Amino acid sequence: MSAAPIGLLVNPRSGSDVRRAVAAAASSTFEDKISIVRRVVLGALEHGVDHFVTMPDHHRIVARATETIRAARVEVLDDLAITHTEDDSRRAAAAMAERGCLLAVVLGGDGTNRVVAQGWPQGALLPMSTGTNNAFPYYVEPTVAGTAVGLLGSGQVALDDVALVQKVIGVRHGNERDLALIDAVAVTDPYVGSLELFDPDTMQVALLARADPAAIGFSAVGGLIEPVAAGEAEGLFLEFAAVENSPALVVRAPTAPGHYSSIGVRSVRRVGPGEEIAVAGPVLLAFDGERKRRVREGEVAQLWIEPAGPRVIDVRAVMHRAASDGAFVTR
Repeated sequence: MSAAPIGLLVNPRSGSDVRRAVAAAASSTFEDKISIVRRVVLGALEHGVDHFVTMPDHHRIVARATETIRAARVEVLDDLAITHTEDDSRRAAAAMAERGCLLAVVLGGDGTNRVVAQGWPQGALLPMSTGTNNAFPYYVEPTVAGTAVGLLGSGQVALDDVALVQKVIGVRHGNERDLALIDAVAVTDPYVGSLELFDPDTMQVALLARADPAAIGFSAVGGLIEPVAAGEAEGLFLEFAAVENSPALVVRAPTAPGHYSSIGVRSVRRVGPGEEIAVAGPVLLAFDGERKRRVREGEVAQLWIEPAGPRVIDVRAVMHRAASDGAFVTR
């Protein structure tokens, strides 16, 4: 039985936006990404996966990573017209699902993984951190990640045993649906698409799928008050107030790498799955750290915790299961 194809989805711009100038975020160069992809592919080949599906990329990250690896068969989705927007990743993820990929290895931050999840809503993802907001992707040595991919693709470890369904934030605005993986925040900033830091005085409310005191960004703001783990069914809802207005709580949190802010919080409470939070305009809704949707005066958006999001592969669980089954030794 041949191994299943594996998607390789690389955001070439992750880890390189303006937040390197306005905060202290680390950069991720093309060379860094090439090295990561190369190690993933070599690890996967070691355990029988040789077919990889990727999107067109003018920087040729996957092509440069694999050009000397003769055993790797790389299929490029040449029928995708590249627009140099996040829609490229969304359409590529959908195409990978149609091509029969078992899973997608995603190099990027929360924003990249969000659009991948839009294109492949119940897809299995191995999200490797190369972006700024990294509450959803995680750090793993690429060779080990590739080994896990190979074990899964070749059927030595069952995907369903090690891929955990993630809760997300559902969004409804008029007739349109959207989602956020970690946080949806209403702000009064004027500019859609801005990647600059958030001004605490513009923050109105936030719904968090997870509140992690060891994270960066809005997840940390909630997590330093009341942690909510990824495995818990609930989310966390916060209402903000300016610090000078004597809010109930003030939390000093890392809102970006190397950047701390004092955030005034008027109220905080847990919300159960499906409980809708109404957000009235005029506000901008920011999803996973990026301002995305304008809610105008007289309009209302609904936010809720949706329990059935994408699946995330637990690399450590893959490796432990394979080692327990003797996959790495001969006797």
